[in-house]
Amino acid sequence: MSVVLPLSGLMRRWLSAFFLVLVASGCAPTLVAPVPLVGSARLEDNRFVTADGEALALSVWPAEQPKAIVIALHGFNDYRRFFATPAEYLQTQRIASYAYDQRGFGESRTPGRWAGDDTYADDLGQFTRLVQARHPGVPVYLLGESMGGAVVVNAMTRPGKPAVAGVILAAPAVWGRDTMPWYQTSLLWTLYHTVPWMTLTGKGLKIMPSDNIEMLRALGRDPLVIKETRVDAIYGLTNLMDNALGAAEKLDDETLLLYGQKDQIVPAEPTNLFVEGLLSGRPDNKTVAYYQNGYHMLLRDLQAPVIWRDINAWIDHTLHRAEVQAANRL
Repeated sequence: MSVVLPLSGLMRRWLSAFFLVLVASGCAPTLVAPVPLVGSARLEDNRFVTADGEALALSVWPAEQPKAIVIALHGFNDYRRFFATPAEYLQTQRIASYAYDQRGFGESRTPGRWAGDDTYADDLGQFTRLVQARHPGVPVYLLGESMGGAVVVNAMTRPGKPAVAGVILAAPAVWGRDTMPWYQTSLLWTLYHTVPWMTLTGKGLKIMPSDNIEMLRALGRDPLVIKETRVDAIYGLTNLMDNALGAAEKLDDETLLLYGQKDQIVPAEPTNLFVEGLLSGRPDNKTVAYYQNGYHMLLRDLQAPVIWRDINAWIDHTLHRAEVQAANRL
């Protein structure tokens, strides 16, 4: 589930955390950084092997003579299968989809451990180029849900970004520190520098990530969905959200942003700030869609088919516009 524990839930642990701070031995936070390069990145049948040798589980939903490819990045504590049902719909529209488990999630070798902004962006860049090599000439789109959206923004606003046809951000995780209450940022900093290994859960919080209750129950039973989150992973996610919020103006690719007005995970304030930055850069190729009955997990809500159709329609629009622009250059 994307962002199982929002930072507001940390206040429930304030007193116990304060006690832990007093007695903690000062364990240093850990970051699972990539090892030196050992070869070339490659795609195998069911895994993506990075240039530093990390093997990440992979799911592929092929389409016959695809008009486009979607690379989908999951959210925090989730994994690649988040995109299974949307991908099955997109197959019917001649769109193939790829999704892999990001480091520290799903079936990766270090579940629950944060790998760092640079690593996540580098992995996405490698993966995108491999998919493009497998499907020469077919337009590729990057889709990120929640944390995955922040990773996409980070990757697409840095030097050496992959050349793609467009970007789709579903409820992107852009809750930067500038829009958080002081007690949240202060507590998180304290816990990160004293008990980074401590895990937190979302139990007892009255937060609805989706109106699809059966889907949420299935996620609760899924052993690959992380239920207890390390403090240093939350800190890493917050750094990523900081960077994504600050990078909105730099995102100059064709972009579709999707946001549910009932989102209880990523608040409206930082999302609106991100949209303002997005539109202040290059607004002519940006599309922003708000859904009155949408929750955080838009792609799996009860009204998710509406969002799937909108994604397909937007891809068709961008493909047509690219064809017109190419014809005009002749």
